[in-house]
Amino acid sequence: MSNTVPPRNEMDKKYTWNSESVFPSIEAWEEEVNRVLKDIDGVKKFQGRLAEGPAVLLDALNTAYDLLLRAQTALMYASFSYAVDTTNQPTAGMHGRAQGMYGQVLSAISFLQPEILRIGRTALDEWMGQNEQLAVYRHSLADLFRKQAHVRPAEVEEILGLVSDPLQGASNSTSMLTNADFKFKPVKDSTGKKIEVTQGNFDSQLLHLSDRKARKAAYKSYMDEYVGHKNTLAANLATSIKSNVFLMRARKHETTLAASLFALNIPTDVFHNLINTFKKNLPVWHRYFKIRRRALGVRKLAYYDMWAPITKEKVKVPFEQAVDLICESLAPMGREYVETLRNGVLQDRWVDVYPNKGKSHGAFSSGTQRTHPFIMMSYADEVSSMSTLAHELGHSMHSHLTWKNQPFIYTDYSLFVAEGASNFHQAMMRGHL
Repeated sequence: MSNTVPPRNEMDKKYTWNSESVFPSIEAWEEEVNRVLKDIDGVKKFQGRLAEGPAVLLDALNTAYDLLLRAQTALMYASFSYAVDTTNQPTAGMHGRAQGMYGQVLSAISFLQPEILRIGRTALDEWMGQNEQLAVYRHSLADLFRKQAHVRPAEVEEILGLVSDPLQGASNSTSMLTNADFKFKPVKDSTGKKIEVTQGNFDSQLLHLSDRKARKAAYKSYMDEYVGHKNTLAANLATSIKSNVFLMRARKHETTLAASLFALNIPTDVFHNLINTFKKNLPVWHRYFKIRRRALGVRKLAYYDMWAPITKEKVKVPFEQAVDLICESLAPMGREYVETLRNGVLQDRWVDVYPNKGKSHGAFSSGTQRTHPFIMMSYADEVSSMSTLAHELGHSMHSHLTWKNQPFIYTDYSLFVAEGASNFHQAMMRGHL
């Protein structure tokens, strides 16, 4: 493991995400953002006209969702560019501008739901029976009527669309603070070597060191920086909670939990059952922690011991080898599936692989129906990083196949569904190993 984290401009291009496949340049992105804003009028011309008939409704829906897809693609490009280097001020500005643009698009299309509900299910069923293209929206429209009690009048929906950007303020502030502004103190390992601490290497590398002194020092450095900004972080958390309460009340839900789960059509009983099931199985975790404590030979297990290696021999897994092992584990999925994944990672640069200064912590998969799936992570040549890669590739392949086979209106699957594909990948990999 390198003790220093390189700046973004020193990263090998083959290990960075294929941004040019989305937009060839920032100038091209700027032009698209301007076009999206200009084309908002093309959606607004349908306002007040949806009840004219199935042809008008279909045209309005297709126009609105095409604009939304373009807006999502521009937002994704800006968000991913910012995530891989939060210290880059131009990309931070792009991210803010893209969020504002997206809020305007949401506001512009907000009239659709109230107007469609006024048409009524009987008329819509008749229209969909007459028009096969409109019938594509059948499930989406049925779900809209499920949400009917929480859809507000057009003028309220327009405002809710406009406030989507400012309501992200607390989240954006926290991200900028923790990813771009935090300066963690470097630490030393047992031999006196200096180790840099960053958001990119803390989870993926430092907590996996065999040197307990180095792990503890890195943990203290990391947490001390958070504690040093506890007032700002607490204020951002309070603002975020208030935002959720505002949206709950605006849409007339009883609780913020109910509001959060309602969009996904998940009963609150499912949530509580999940928590209760976990609590019932806590003894399994307690047993695991006791075994880990004994294996590490420590008197008391600390947070920074949770991911420490329990074997003396360190298994190194370079990125390309990890891709090979993941592909081998997924052989039962078929040749086409495996080759799509392999080519996506190694040729089409789906993955932004290694940590760099300013890179956001964690890992995620992103993209839209107009792009490849893209993964941001901080790979560390270890089994745990390979597991993270397998997990995120589960999301990416799920997205890739969804975008390939479904209309845009059905491509936004919930996190509750998404984790099935990602955990399946990890289970296949572990079974193979």
